[in-house]
Amino acid sequence: MLKKLQDLMSSSNTHENDMEKDVRLAAAALLIEVARADFERTSEEDKALATHVEKFLHLSSGEVMALISNATDKVDSATSLYEFTSLINAHYTSNQKFSLLSSMWHIAHADGNVDRYEEHIIRRVAELTHLSHSDYIKAKLSVQK
Repeated sequence: MLKKLQDLMSSSNTHENDMEKDVRLAAAALLIEVARADFERTSEEDKALATHVEKFLHLSSGEVMALISNATDKVDSATSLYEFTSLINAHYTSNQKFSLLSSMWHIAHADGNVDRYEEHIIRRVAELTHLSHSDYIKAKLSVQK
């Protein structure tokens, strides 16, 4: 009986770790979507992407590169933003969603030009994560300062 309980607890912890990895992958994928939205990846955007993945997800630089690589593969095979935003909705608070949106704006601004496609992706993510339009604007303005 004790063995079954230990196995159940171990299985539960493994499931939580896998889910945490999936949520991190989803957040990184959304940040990558912004970096790729204007069809021009600049070194400034790549640096901002790495910085914000590290900062937002609290990862080491080695973990950041692995996550970006995995998330890029996931973005390449994705058919919509929903598979990423549904995980964000299920596991993030409103404050975490707002922070993710702010990170997206930082990446969009990294090359000095916010393209209409970058802005569209960010607006779409705000809508899909149920953030208000005022939160969308607050995040945008906080980065422009």
